[in-house]
Amino acid sequence: TFLVCTSTAFIVLCSGAYKATNLEGIELTQNALSSQIGPWASSFLAIIIFLFAFSSLLGNYYYGETNIEFIKQSKTWLTIYRIAVVGMVLFGSVATLQVVWNMADLFMGLMVITNLIAITLLGRFAYAALADYVRQKKQGKDPVFSADSIPGLTNTECWDKPVVDKEKAV
Repeated sequence: TFLVCTSTAFIVLCSGAYKATNLEGIELTQNALSSQIGPWASSFLAIIIFLFAFSSLLGNYYYGETNIEFIKQSKTWLTIYRIAVVGMVLFGSVATLQVVWNMADLFMGLMVITNLIAITLLGRFAYAALADYVRQKKQGKDPVFSADSIPGLTNTECWDKPVVDKEKAV
């Protein structure tokens, strides 16, 4: 993302296209690129943007579906999620650029709040795991994680018993 955003900024700034037009978004970038390397660049950039957006959409859709399946194994919730995704894609394709960015900012903020709550709730387990790791290192051991060593950590799917022989783990 950093590389794409930085290169886009350099293309627009070096071309000077931002001074001569009232274009914004993809139109500005296409204009800037076309003015420097030819008219074919506009179509090429549209294809690249489509592939980037499509792969991002698929990846984020998969993250959401996997989380819903983990939290609530229900076909109803998956169907609601799928309808919401299709609805948001349709809405995003017809809404103004400003509305789309504002909604993206809103949903990013909601994800930040959700993650901060999760970090706050899980922080004590992370600190307990770190303390266990440091304790084992001070004892001269090769640290091995076990869920039993963390007070209050229950219902784990993994780490029930520590792996003693690393060769068997592979």
